Amino acid sequence: MSQDFASPFDGDGHGTHTASVASGNHGIPVVVAGHHFGNASGMAPRSHIAVYKALYKSFGGFAADVVAAIDQAAQDGVDIISLSITPNRRPPGIATFINPIDMALLTAIKAGIFVVQAAGNTGPSPRSISSFSPWIFTVGAAAHDRIYTNSLTLGNNVTISGVGLAPGTGGILYTMISATHALNNDTGPVDDLYVGECQDSSIFDQNLVAGNLLMCGYSVRFILGVSTIKQALQTAQNLSAAGVVFYMDPFTIGFQLNPTPMEIPGIIIPSSDDSKVLLQYYNSTLERDVNTGKVVGFGGVACISGGIKANFSNPAPKIMYYSARGPDPEDNSLDDADVMKPNVVAPGNFIWGAWSSLGTDSVEFQGEEFAMMSGTSMAAPHIAGLAALIKQRFPSSSPAAIGSALSTTASLRDRNGGPIIAQRTYMNFDANQSPATPFDMGSGFVNATAALDPGLIFYSTYDDYVSFLCGINGSAAVVLNYTGQNCDVSANGADLNLPSITLSKLKQTRVVQRTVTNVAATDEAYSVGMSAPYGVAIRVDPVHFFVAAGQHQVLNVTLTAMINSTVASFGRIALFGNQGHVVNIPVSVIVKILYNVTSS
Repeated sequence: MSQDFASPFDGDGHGTHTASVASGNHGIPVVVAGHHFGNASGMAPRSHIAVYKALYKSFGGFAADVVAAIDQAAQDGVDIISLSITPNRRPPGIATFINPIDMALLTAIKAGIFVVQAAGNTGPSPRSISSFSPWIFTVGAAAHDRIYTNSLTLGNNVTISGVGLAPGTGGILYTMISATHALNNDTGPVDDLYVGECQDSSIFDQNLVAGNLLMCGYSVRFILGVSTIKQALQTAQNLSAAGVVFYMDPFTIGFQLNPTPMEIPGIIIPSSDDSKVLLQYYNSTLERDVNTGKVVGFGGVACISGGIKANFSNPAPKIMYYSARGPDPEDNSLDDADVMKPNVVAPGNFIWGAWSSLGTDSVEFQGEEFAMMSGTSMAAPHIAGLAALIKQRFPSSSPAAIGSALSTTASLRDRNGGPIIAQRTYMNFDANQSPATPFDMGSGFVNATAALDPGLIFYSTYDDYVSFLCGINGSAAVVLNYTGQNCDVSANGADLNLPSITLSKLKQTRVVQRTVTNVAATDEAYSVGMSAPYGVAIRVDPVHFFVAAGQHQVLNVTLTAMINSTVASFGRIALFGNQGHVVNIPVSVIVKILYNVTSS
């Protein structure tokens, strides 16, 4: 069956999923593998949506097609553009910002369209961000607190936790039989070392497996798509097994295993250590022929507790290991830009969404109407939908105003009041984590309610962004080609009126200005609080100010290097209003130069 369709039909599933996250209907039952997992709603369920197909499963696509889709969306009068796509390499040329897609999105900004883009799934390395420009609202992925867990209780009363969107055995203990011990008599010498992965039911003895728990190995072949959970489940059903238990191959460590739908009782044990516990118990209960060593009896029993019902005990939010990180690379030489990326993080891990019936992006959800997916692709449409709600409430909001409201009100703490944590490695990620910085989470985890009442707004315009491009050395001709404007005015990234301050290099002292506008219904007095990045002194003038509704206030921020260092450090400026508004401004300084060091 072809994976591509020369029509708007989604043969992949990814586009259907992301669209439903942004604006799926309210309260739709999520039924997968015959099990009901609750009701789902998009962020802006009553919004109108247009989907533009520019990419295909088998080969991806071309920048020209994406640009055409952006231009068509602008002509159609959309208010928000959401891109759950990123380039497959850093754009060549004098700057990452000057590329066809980012420039098309700048034109969309000129038309008053708020632009959202996924940060990319290339984390957690520094400078792995795949969305570059200051006019684009870049979204990283965080875990939420909803998880589906099940467990396997062995006959020796040891309980092992696992994953799997599957029912349990109702407290009934069943005999366990490993696939490697269930070959039928007609099966000759097996060359396939991975017979234990249960991919072919014809080689197993149904009389032996029927009514028992079939144990199957899970190796890197599942991660690569060579073997599938779905095929193993089909094998178990063909053999009339009571359920299936997947144990981890010892060489497959540290990967995130997505909960997988199963019609029959089942569990995936993601830990290789727990898998060893299972196998030790299983092997200790086997009865073998004293002469041949052949297994002739199975004494190991277990019951599965199901994973259909969600619980909300997961530490959250947490920055996922795959979420791409800053600092924002300015060019192919990996010079850093004075622009903070990502802008915020949003839920992106284990996200339920609508699914194309022929979607091939996840074989485990083929034929289903919903799927659970993970990635910054899932995080971006959360923000797109929330931006639509802001636009609905405040129709005159500019793209910069929407982005500012989402940024300055973002949460800095997890559900338990502690700092938001970021995973630091691709493997064994929960063993390698530390508090998140602005290069991990931007301004923080989006707070939908607070974003509707931000108090103060940082405005930037299309002309400001053009001036920023003109500030890039050698850019004048390219800017003229893309925008039709001459570079009469230039600006540095730190001079843009963004709701953040990022300096790639602080040489002694630098003063930057920010202008805030009171968009609240009433006048408000503000006091300034701050936490300086390590090795940097900060002064904000004024430290107290009063701003009437609809009026502006200029803030002068002086940053002074106190040490010589090339290690990034982070701080924050907070504006506390007497009407309850709190405006957070992350501050990031990479290279700090107190004095020049020369050799004698």
